[in-house]
Amino acid sequence: MTFANVGTLDAVPGKRDELVTVLARRSPELEQAGCLLYEVGVSEESPDTVFVAELWVSVAAHEASLSLESVRSAIQEARPLLSGRMGGFSFDVVGSPLRD
Repeated sequence: MTFANVGTLDAVPGKRDELVTVLARRSPELEQAGCLLYEVGVSEESPDTVFVAELWVSVAAHEASLSLESVRSAIQEARPLLSGRMGGFSFDVVGSPLRD
Protein backbone atom coordinates (compact mmCIF):
# COMPACT_ATOMS: atom_id res chain seq x y z
CA MET A 1 0.00 0.00 0.00
CA THR A 2 1.31 3.47 -0.89
CA PHE A 3 2.50 5.50 2.11
CA ALA A 4 2.41 9.30 2.40
CA ASN A 5 4.44 11.41 4.80
CA VAL A 6 3.79 15.15 4.97
CA GLY A 7 5.73 17.39 7.30
CA THR A 8 7.04 20.76 8.29
CA LEU A 9 10.55 21.56 9.42
CA ASP A 10 11.29 24.90 11.03
CA ALA A 11 14.70 26.29 10.16
CA VAL A 12 16.89 28.46 12.30
CA PRO A 13 15.91 32.04 11.35
CA GLY A 14 17.62 33.00 8.10
CA LYS A 15 18.61 29.40 7.24
CA ARG A 16 15.47 28.26 5.40
CA ASP A 17 16.98 28.50 1.92
CA GLU A 18 20.05 26.50 2.99
CA LEU A 19 17.75 23.82 4.39
CA VAL A 20 15.80 23.77 1.11
CA THR A 21 19.06 23.26 -0.79
CA VAL A 22 19.94 20.23 1.33
CA LEU A 23 16.47 18.68 1.16
CA ALA A 24 15.93 19.29 -2.57
CA ARG A 25 19.31 17.96 -3.68
CA ARG A 26 18.92 15.36 -6.45
CA SER A 27 19.05 11.81 -5.07
CA PRO A 28 18.60 8.91 -7.52
CA GLU A 29 18.91 6.56 -4.52
CA LEU A 30 15.55 7.72 -3.19
CA GLU A 31 13.77 6.63 -6.35
CA GLN A 32 15.58 3.30 -6.29
CA ALA A 33 14.50 2.88 -2.64
CA GLY A 34 10.81 3.26 -3.55
CA CYS A 35 10.19 6.99 -3.28
CA LEU A 36 7.49 8.02 -5.73
CA LEU A 37 7.42 11.72 -4.83
CA TYR A 38 9.53 14.01 -2.66
CA GLU A 39 8.51 17.64 -2.92
CA VAL A 40 10.06 20.49 -0.91
CA GLY A 41 8.21 23.78 -0.61
CA VAL A 42 8.11 27.14 1.13
CA SER A 43 5.50 29.77 1.91
CA GLU A 44 6.19 33.44 2.47
CA GLU A 45 3.52 33.29 5.20
CA SER A 46 5.92 31.04 7.17
CA PRO A 47 9.38 32.39 6.32
CA ASP A 48 11.34 29.89 8.44
CA THR A 49 9.32 26.77 7.59
CA VAL A 50 10.05 24.15 4.96
CA PHE A 51 7.23 21.87 3.84
CA VAL A 52 7.94 18.33 2.63
CA ALA A 53 5.53 15.91 0.95
CA GLU A 54 6.70 12.34 0.38
CA LEU A 55 5.00 9.42 -1.32
CA TRP A 56 6.50 5.93 -0.98
CA VAL A 57 5.65 2.48 -2.33
CA SER A 58 5.31 1.35 1.32
CA VAL A 59 6.05 2.37 4.89
CA ALA A 60 8.84 -0.24 4.87
CA ALA A 61 10.50 1.49 1.89
CA HIS A 62 10.35 4.81 3.74
CA GLU A 63 11.86 3.30 6.87
CA ALA A 64 14.59 1.52 4.88
CA SER A 65 15.54 4.77 3.15
CA LEU A 66 16.71 6.15 6.48
CA SER A 67 19.66 3.76 6.36
CA LEU A 68 20.89 5.01 2.95
CA GLU A 69 24.22 6.82 3.21
CA SER A 70 22.96 9.75 1.12
CA VAL A 71 19.93 10.18 3.40
CA ARG A 72 22.00 9.90 6.58
CA SER A 73 24.45 12.45 5.18
CA ALA A 74 21.64 14.87 4.30
CA ILE A 75 20.17 14.52 7.80
CA GLN A 76 23.56 15.33 9.34
CA GLU A 77 23.97 18.34 7.05
CA ALA A 78 20.45 19.59 7.82
CA ARG A 79 20.59 19.23 11.62
CA PRO A 80 22.41 22.52 12.35
CA LEU A 81 19.90 24.35 10.14
CA LEU A 82 16.87 23.11 12.12
CA SER A 83 15.27 24.96 15.04
CA GLY A 84 13.89 21.74 16.51
CA ARG A 85 10.23 22.45 15.73
CA MET A 86 8.73 19.89 13.40
CA GLY A 87 5.21 18.81 12.55
CA GLY A 88 3.32 16.63 10.19
CA PHE A 89 1.41 13.45 9.65
CA SER A 90 1.55 10.15 7.78
CA PHE A 91 -1.11 8.02 6.17
CA ASP A 92 -1.76 5.04 3.93
CA VAL A 93 -3.10 6.13 0.56
CA VAL A 94 -6.40 4.37 -0.20
CA GLY A 95 -7.28 5.98 -3.53
CA SER A 96 -6.77 8.74 -6.03
CA PRO A 97 -8.86 10.21 -8.85
CA LEU A 98 -5.64 10.47 -10.90
CA ARG A 99 -4.85 6.76 -11.16
CA ASP A 100 -6.47 3.33 -11.02
